[in-house]
Amino acid sequence: MVEIPESLPARMFLLAYDLEKKRLAVSGSRLGYVLRAAALTELYLDGRLTEERRKPKPDTPGDDPYGLVAQIASSRPRSWQYWVRKDSRAMVRTVRDELAGGGWIRVRHRRVLGLFPCDEVTVKDPRVVKTLWGGASSALRGRPVAHVNSYDAAAVALAAAGELKTVLPGADRRRHKRRIAELTARSGPAAPAVRKVIQAYHAAAASGG
Repeated sequence: MVEIPESLPARMFLLAYDLEKKRLAVSGSRLGYVLRAAALTELYLDGRLTEERRKPKPDTPGDDPYGLVAQIASSRPRSWQYWVRKDSRAMVRTVRDELAGGGWIRVRHRRVLGLFPCDEVTVKDPRVVKTLWGGASSALRGRPVAHVNSYDAAAVALAAAGELKTVLPGADRRRHKRRIAELTARSGPAAPAVRKVIQAYHAAAASGG
């Protein structure tokens, strides 16, 4: 049996990896948004965050591996979208380093054209990514939504919202729209928030902002 990472952000990082092209399909802020949303979703599912007036609020004490509960607790109430955006690029580095330290990936630092720094990520065991794909595929097409593993349901919700084509090409997002909506409803408010953040990201890019 193939071992997979426990944390939802680590799983989403690996699900963003394109095994054919041997690189991340998304990176930078966009990947960071998905990873931040994954961390928020994990906290929500584990009862460490709840929602009050459509904003996250600390609830049951417990582990806070990425420091999000501490951030939220020390701030005035802010939207889920705000917390998805905050420190998004730093989140990519944090999760990448976590995976590298755990032996899941290899990171090679190089310079493109000898000038621009670039981190080349390689997944050490492709079976890990394929196992995660299998869980997401099963959640999308398998048993009743209420019986789907909560992290597999969240992976589909986040992949759809974050437009991770490695997991859900556009055609699949359209074909399984109802099922995705049901899995998203199970997964909490962070997935809809990341969808709005990425829509705003596209709008800003289209307008040259």
